[in-house]
Amino acid sequence: MHIGVDSFVSTVTDPRTGKVVGPAERMEHLLEEIALADRSGLYSFGIGEHHRSEYYDSAPPVILAAAAARTERIRLGSAVAVLSATDPVRLFQQFATLDLISKGRIDLVVGRGSFTEAFPLFGLDLADYDSLFTEKLELLLQIRDQEEVTWSGKHRPPLVRQRVYPRPVQDPLPIWVGVGGTPESFARAGFLGLPLMVAIIGGEPRQFGPLVDLYRRAGAQAGHAPEKLQVGLHVFGFVAESTKAASDTIYPGWEEMFRKVSRERGFAPPTRAQFNATSGPDGAFFMGDPDTVATKIRRVADQLGGVDRLSLQMTNPRLAHEDLLRGIELLGTEVAPLVADV
Repeated sequence: MHIGVDSFVSTVTDPRTGKVVGPAERMEHLLEEIALADRSGLYSFGIGEHHRSEYYDSAPPVILAAAAARTERIRLGSAVAVLSATDPVRLFQQFATLDLISKGRIDLVVGRGSFTEAFPLFGLDLADYDSLFTEKLELLLQIRDQEEVTWSGKHRPPLVRQRVYPRPVQDPLPIWVGVGGTPESFARAGFLGLPLMVAIIGGEPRQFGPLVDLYRRAGAQAGHAPEKLQVGLHVFGFVAESTKAASDTIYPGWEEMFRKVSRERGFAPPTRAQFNATSGPDGAFFMGDPDTVATKIRRVADQLGGVDRLSLQMTNPRLAHEDLLRGIELLGTEVAPLVADV
């Protein structure tokens, strides 16, 4: 199994000083984190896409280009690119260019996103949530697979024998589908023979077993070889010297993040008991010392019938830069070797 890190590039208040880290300094910290992930042997680093005040990741290709110039081995990608709210032609051009800069180290993970701010921002109707993604994914795949494109749809002007450049180093450019919990999304990814990135942000990871099985069945019925049907997991997580240290370090920022989301969506505020439950052996949060995290990764991979890739989302608005650097180092040097044979 390959292990990586995903980041939403959250705003950060240093827990030791109470100082809000400025945007330019936060970006510099992020690039240091990615460079360390590269040196520590991690397989990948992904950047999310949000259009909210608490995140600095509204332009992932720009961040990834800077990261590509500072790294040598690590794969870089989106986590996820909100395909519904962008033009597939432009998205392909950006990631093909990134693939050239990185010499073939790019993965494009596309999804619909867990927030909806991008829809009014770019003049889109939220009522078209599903049809926008379906249509744009069709066009994106056609652009990837054919240099000359003729296409028409509902949400974009047609293309007639248009050539899209540049072409990437990788042929084809890897395109993953990021999914949440809807069976239709899993089945569609399987039918298309695209690798699957499952976002697990709550509940128990083993509950996704039937959906992963549906993905594999749909892919097999469509005639896709098993090796094409890769499964990745995007999960919250953090690694520290001890499980108590990980918990105490992460909880204040976790509570802040989920309190804000709960208030926006009309949910009950989060509690420490919920945090402890979701951080436990069967919960969605992969947190603890290296052995604890590795043991949980191996168990979940077995429950889901095999996992090819797992990325820990370490975004936290109350996490000191030094603590995050240490977490990345532990993940790469101690956790990843323990699960390499999974």
